[in-house]
Amino acid sequence: MLRFLRDEEGLTTVEYALLMALLVVAAIGVWTTFGGKVKESVSASTNAFSNTLG
Repeated sequence: MLRFLRDEEGLTTVEYALLMALLVVAAIGVWTTFGGKVKESVSASTNAFSNTLG
């Protein structure tokens, strides 16, 4: 039983899972914050090119 409690191999998996969850939450936060601004910027660029080309 003590050998099972001292085994740290399972902790590595949990740590990676927590790190991945943190990255996903951060990515969602960035997407919601900047997603609309990027869409507006791309749309404005597309309109500018369309107006320039005729």
